Amino acid sequence: MATMAEPVGPMRPNIASADIQVPAIKDFEQVDREIGGTLSPTKAWFMGLGVAMTCLGIGIAAWTFQIYAGLGNAGYAPPVMWGVYIITFVFWVGIGHAGTLISAILYLFRAGFRTTIYRAAEAMTVFAVMTAGLFPIIHIGRPWKFFWLIPYPNWRLLWSNFKSPLVWDVFAISTYLTISTTFLYIGLIPDIAVIRDREKNPTRRFIYSILSLGWKNTDREWRHFTRAYLFLAAFSTPLVLSVHSVVSFDFAMALTPGWHATIFPPYFVAGAIFSGFAMVWTIIIPLRKWWRLEHYVTLNHLDATAKTVLFTSMVVGCAYLVEFWVAWYSGVKPEQEYFWNRVFGQWWWAAWIMLICNTILPLSLFSQKLRRNTAWLFILSIFINLGMWFERFVIVVPSLSHEFEPWQWTSYTPSWIDVSLLIGSFGWFFMWFLLFIKQLPIMAIIEVKEIIPPRRAAAPAHGGHH
Repeated sequence: MATMAEPVGPMRPNIASADIQVPAIKDFEQVDREIGGTLSPTKAWFMGLGVAMTCLGIGIAAWTFQIYAGLGNAGYAPPVMWGVYIITFVFWVGIGHAGTLISAILYLFRAGFRTTIYRAAEAMTVFAVMTAGLFPIIHIGRPWKFFWLIPYPNWRLLWSNFKSPLVWDVFAISTYLTISTTFLYIGLIPDIAVIRDREKNPTRRFIYSILSLGWKNTDREWRHFTRAYLFLAAFSTPLVLSVHSVVSFDFAMALTPGWHATIFPPYFVAGAIFSGFAMVWTIIIPLRKWWRLEHYVTLNHLDATAKTVLFTSMVVGCAYLVEFWVAWYSGVKPEQEYFWNRVFGQWWWAAWIMLICNTILPLSLFSQKLRRNTAWLFILSIFINLGMWFERFVIVVPSLSHEFEPWQWTSYTPSWIDVSLLIGSFGWFFMWFLLFIKQLPIMAIIEVKEIIPPRRAAAPAHGGHH
């Protein structure tokens, strides 16, 4: 019978190329041992989980107080009734887009640099969408009524307003979460079988046996697996464009200065991919350092992702310029005043954080030396995530605080509840991610084996997987 370490049957098309060679990997046994070794807890993992749980506790405490004291304690006041909650919702939906791009679209285009980073990106997508889905529920003030947004036959004989973009969000987010979770799980099945065969604990081995669906590494299983994976990749690809386009309709469908623009769908999609790749850096660079996986996630991989980040940064910068030009060309005074107020008026500090982090600092990636400097990429990823959060802040708050009528002009100051729930969202996200990487492989074991040159892959040591 074929060994689990040496797949047989119709594998996925060979995508090995010069940019993804892994000369430090000698055989399949090394792949099983080193990637499987990431499942062992370390001090860094326990420290990270402790920090994440603390942040989550802060968010839960703030939400509990808000439910008791009312939504008015969140810093909202007419006309600014969207604030940190909606800003953070859009931010986390954007973070989730890089996972689908890396795992699905780049797979269809046979981009080799995705091989060792796409599993972390897929997991990031699922947990980011889980985080984003909480904020509309938090924002409604009465979270136990969230199911009213779902169209279902009910005793009240009422239906959701299908003309509302907020209802569209329900369908977009639920669809995205379902497909992303399915795509992640299907890709994990062969790797779970590898972990199952190496596991010594009978309880964990039994759980892995259930999760692997009885995978035996036969030719027939590989044939069905590759077809299913290709189908899900093709099915997931339109979601990258559709989901964040639907989220952008929350703004583009409103007659509010700075919002009513047709550029919003491509603008939001480019920004989502931009911020998502930055979060991939934030996650994968420390992981490759802590578990000594530099020979899997190589500088060539990071260089390729840096070029993608540079391109999407320039697209986002172009969208900023188009926004300003359309406001000037429209001849509508409130639109012109809004953009002037955004950059040089009341909200200049937020706008310049956005512009510096999203358009100026990424220009450093024109330098190949900086594209291959992991310390700079990690620092830049923090700045990009900060800038993309403030991009959503600049879209939401200045528009609502400076509408068409002067009596609608006001300010907005986030309360401690807003800030606490923002911190709690990061705790929620990283808690799930850290739990994931201790139960399931953070890299695709099978796909890593595919890029090992045959002369080394054929080494006699296979780890005894039957």
